[in-house]
Amino acid sequence: MQAWTLTSHGDPHKGFVLREHPDPAPARHQALLRVEGFGLNFADVMAARGLYRDAPPVPSILGYEVVGRVEGGGSLMPKDLIGKRVVAMTRFGGYAEMAVTDHRAMAVIPDDMPLGEAAALATQGCTAWYMARVICPLMKGQRVLVHSAAGGVGQLLVQLALHDGCEVFGVAGGKRKMDHLKAMGVQHPIDRHTGDPANKLRELLGDHRLDVSFNAVGGSTFKKDMGLLGSGGRIVLYGGAERGSSGMFGTLRFVWRMGLVVPIFLMMRSKSILGVNMLRISEHKPEVVAECLRAVVEAHGAGILRPHVHEEYHADRLASAHEDLASGRTIGKLVVRW
Repeated sequence: MQAWTLTSHGDPHKGFVLREHPDPAPARHQALLRVEGFGLNFADVMAARGLYRDAPPVPSILGYEVVGRVEGGGSLMPKDLIGKRVVAMTRFGGYAEMAVTDHRAMAVIPDDMPLGEAAALATQGCTAWYMARVICPLMKGQRVLVHSAAGGVGQLLVQLALHDGCEVFGVAGGKRKMDHLKAMGVQHPIDRHTGDPANKLRELLGDHRLDVSFNAVGGSTFKKDMGLLGSGGRIVLYGGAERGSSGMFGTLRFVWRMGLVVPIFLMMRSKSILGVNMLRISEHKPEVVAECLRAVVEAHGAGILRPHVHEEYHADRLASAHEDLASGRTIGKLVVRW
């Protein structure tokens, strides 16, 4: 099979090389998929830069999600899955013509479901569902902040929050993204390019406080969000986009900006901090991933989740897709088709 192989960190145009690899052999619980296409996530960008600690060492095949057909599998995979079109989460190895995954980490999808929408339901869909339905269920009337609201996970969080009757504050950058958030129904789009979002949030909240913050940025935004949470408020941290640079200095600066958290003060003020890494959940709780994936596919069918697809790239444009995602100018899902 052919696979895009990360050979060095840094410039994706230099780091990714298309190479021949042996087809993967499925373990007893795994399915073997012929890949139609694969999705990109910001974790891919971090891994390509050498900033994602869970990524395998180079040379390696990245990729957390694929759409394809089941060609075979191990002894524990239900045989009625063979031939089915599925969306699946992969623990790396997704940037390839063939991939393997735990059969519980995939869901059957209709043949006419668009590739980009299907890919968006995997890592991004499961992350949004796990946060907004499992560990931090939302309630009508809550004030919910979504950072990177025009991104892949962010737009799905927005849709879930609006479906639940929440008042949504969506942070993104630029007029095009503001228009997109307004079209989605976000009551308070906040353009981070026009000033510190925290100042705008204080103005909009007035005497009120946030109930929930979904934060994919970390750094200084985490500390500011904590100051805007009210009693019973929760911050769900699932990314670190503010880190930016590599090396020990970049890490220390990123952590320093987040500030010190004293657990006893969380109790006294009735605030909660929840951390999410879906890679860890998939490793240790595959049944949770299976339930989330099943639920997001159903929610898509019911019209509750409608992922916006930024662009579908041909496989030979993988490096350009990485570059676009890293730029912060994209809206929604990026997907690559073989």
